[in-house]
Amino acid sequence: MKLKFVALLIGAFVFLFPFYYMLIGSLQAEPDPTVSGAFPSPGSLTGHNYVEINKAIHLGRSLLNSGIFTGGVILGTLVFGVLAGYALARLQFRGRGVVFNLMLLIQVVPFQLLTIPLYVLIVRSYGLADSYLGMILPFLINSTAVFIFRQYFLQLPAELFDAARIDGASELSILWRIALPLVRPALLTAVLLTFIGPWNEFLWPFLITKQQDLQPLAVSLSNYLTTVSARAANPFGAVLAGACVLAAPAVALFIIFQRRFISTNLSSGVKG
Repeated sequence: MKLKFVALLIGAFVFLFPFYYMLIGSLQAEPDPTVSGAFPSPGSLTGHNYVEINKAIHLGRSLLNSGIFTGGVILGTLVFGVLAGYALARLQFRGRGVVFNLMLLIQVVPFQLLTIPLYVLIVRSYGLADSYLGMILPFLINSTAVFIFRQYFLQLPAELFDAARIDGASELSILWRIALPLVRPALLTAVLLTFIGPWNEFLWPFLITKQQDLQPLAVSLSNYLTTVSARAANPFGAVLAGACVLAAPAVALFIIFQRRFISTNLSSGVKG
């Protein structure tokens, strides 16, 4: 038992050390790549790097752009994921199995392979360059979220749906009033899994946006590295400060909702 505890403790330390080093590096006035730099004296820590990175890229605006981008993706993921997942799980129609298999096939296609066609379609055909909609549109439908919702809807007792249909309820009414309340863990799981992707996404926003006022924080940090960092007093600390700001919402979201990754007893909806 003690050996397992020690092994888990070592694993936790190895996992958390990069985050610790990122935070400590963001608070150091001068970069120190040595081992002692990971354990500086409290008197040498400062928040000057956060001030510098805020002046260079306007953290508030970049965070707002990241929030709009991520929020739009999450909204689309939930709406289309719930509708598609419910249809694949509970509606009978010709070709349902083919549609599900195609959805699984899409998951193995790297997004990088679709970047050029998407860029031509959205920028040249739709004219959505330098817009929030242009950033959000390729990520509105998430096949992983569809799969998650489908699996949760399949676990629901069929008697619930049969009884509602006998009472004359429409499919949308059944979905809203019966199915969704019973799959709340799936909603939260989809939100948390979807949040990480667009929040840290770099390639697509970098291609689609040229105006700095529209760029998410990940893109702004990259632009800082290539343009401003050479003139900064401590570019290493400033970049780490920006990375801490970028990572903070994701870490906070996970800490707050980690206990909610527990499925409810779906069979409790049936009285017997």
